[in-house]
Amino acid sequence: MIYKLILTLRNLRYRSGKHSVQAEVPTVCIGNITVGGTGKTPHTELTLSRLREVSRFSAPAVLSRGYKRRSRGFQQVMPDSTALFAGDEPLQVKRRFPDVTVAVCKDRIEGCGILVHPERAASLKKCVSPEFPPADVIVLDDAFQYRRLRCSLNVVLVDYARPVTKDSLLPGGRLRDLKSRLYDADVIIVSKCPYELTEEEKADYAAVLGFGSYDPASCLAVRRGRAIPLLFSGLQYGRPEPVFPGADPRYTYSAKLVLLTGIADDTPLRSHLSDGHKIVGHLRYSDHHRYTRADSRTIASQMRRNPTAAFITTEKDAQRLRDLKKLPDGLAERLFYIPVTACFFSTAENEVFDQYLHRL
Repeated sequence: MIYKLILTLRNLRYRSGKHSVQAEVPTVCIGNITVGGTGKTPHTELTLSRLREVSRFSAPAVLSRGYKRRSRGFQQVMPDSTALFAGDEPLQVKRRFPDVTVAVCKDRIEGCGILVHPERAASLKKCVSPEFPPADVIVLDDAFQYRRLRCSLNVVLVDYARPVTKDSLLPGGRLRDLKSRLYDADVIIVSKCPYELTEEEKADYAAVLGFGSYDPASCLAVRRGRAIPLLFSGLQYGRPEPVFPGADPRYTYSAKLVLLTGIADDTPLRSHLSDGHKIVGHLRYSDHHRYTRADSRTIASQMRRNPTAAFITTEKDAQRLRDLKKLPDGLAERLFYIPVTACFFSTAENEVFDQYLHRL
C-alpha cells in the first residue's frame, strides 16, 4: 500500500508536465511497467532499424542507464568496451550497430544534452568519438519511469505471457509502476507472442488489457474514448554465433546442448532450442549476472559431464562472459550465442509503427 501511494503521488506530480522537460531532439522511449523480461533490447534494436528505413534522421543515438555497470556518469560505449564498464545491454546494441552512437548515463537529461552537443563532453572530461555526429534523434532504453524527461514517443512493452492487468505491484508481483500508467503510452507492444496468434486472439488480449475494442486493420485499441496503437510482436532466433574467436562450428550441429543463461526470462529461448535438441544441462543465473571464477568451475564441471554437447547462451550473456578473465579450458571452442530479433506479425503493424516514427 505504501509503494502504491508513493507511485500515485509521483504520478500526480508529473501529470501536469510542469516538472519535466523535453530534449532538444525527438526522443523515443522503449519501456515497460514490469521488472525485466519484456524484450526492451530487441525492440530498441528494432526501433533503430526502422528509424533508418523510414525517417528523416541521419544520426540516431541510443541512451541507456547501463544497469550494473561499474563506471559512473556519462560514458560512450565502444565495440571494445566491457560489460563491466558499459552494461551488457548497451554493449550488445553497440556491437550490433557499430556506426550508431551508444552512451550510458544515469541522468538522462544530461545524457541527451551531451549526445546532441558532443562538445560538452570535453568540459566533463568524457570522450565522445569525433567520427559520430551530434544526435538528431535519441532512443532511450528503459526510461518510462524517468519522469523528469518527457519523451516524444513512449513505447511500452507488455509480455504476452504476463498481462499487466493480471499482475500486482512489487513485492507481491512484478509491477514496478501503476497499471494505469500503461494507458499513458503512445504505442503499446505485446511482446514475445506465439506466431499463430489470430485476429480474434489479439482482440481477446486487448480486452484483457482493459480495452473496449480493437480493430486489427488499424491496430487501434480504444479505452474510454482514447485510441492507442496496440501491436503484437514475436522473437526470431538466428543461427548460433561464436562468443569467442576459434569456436568449432561442428558443435553447432550437436544434438545435445547445455544452456547458460543470466536473463530475466529464458523460457522462450529454452522452448526454441528444445525443438530438435536435447538440453542436457541448464546453468541458470539471475538477470545481468556477473560471471565469476566459481561460475567458471561450475561450467567446467558441466563440460566434463557432457563432452560432446554445445554450450549455448544468450547474446546478452555473451557480453558478460567475454569479461571472464579465465575461461575453462576448451569452452571457447564450444560456446555459442543465439541472436534474437523482434518483429511484428503483420504488414499493418509494421506500417503503424513506421508512421509513428516518421512523425517524430
